[in-house]
Formats: sequence, structure tokens, C-alpha cells
Amino acid sequence: MKKEKYIYWQDEDMFIGYLEEFPDYWTQGITIDELKVNLRALYIDLTSGHIPQVRKVDELEIA
Repeated sequence: MKKEKYIYWQDEDMFIGYLEEFPDYWTQGITIDELKVNLRALYIDLTSGHIPQVRKVDELEIA
């Protein structure tokens, strides 16, 4: 099973989060479980090729 890191926080009564690899694309949920469902759906949308010009974060090895 593939795993993806995500960042999240609670803002009043909502959980807000994004996938570490795609920091420009946020989603939310009323519960942490709903947020995880929405993050999974967001990952599928972002990696399917249906959204043009998706920006990502990666690492560059120097030296």
C-alpha cells in the first residue's frame, strides 16, 4: 500500500489539510476521517492527468 504524507490543522470546527507533495491544493473535512477521504480523492484527481499544470514539490540533490 502506497503512503503519502499530509499536513493538517484544525480551524474552529473544520480540519484543513493538503498533501505534502502538492502544497498548493487544499481540502477540508468536518472530521479527521472525512479530511482523509477528501485527501485521497484529491490525490487521485492530481495524479490522474485530468488537471493541467499541477505544481509539485520535489527534492534536488546538490553535489
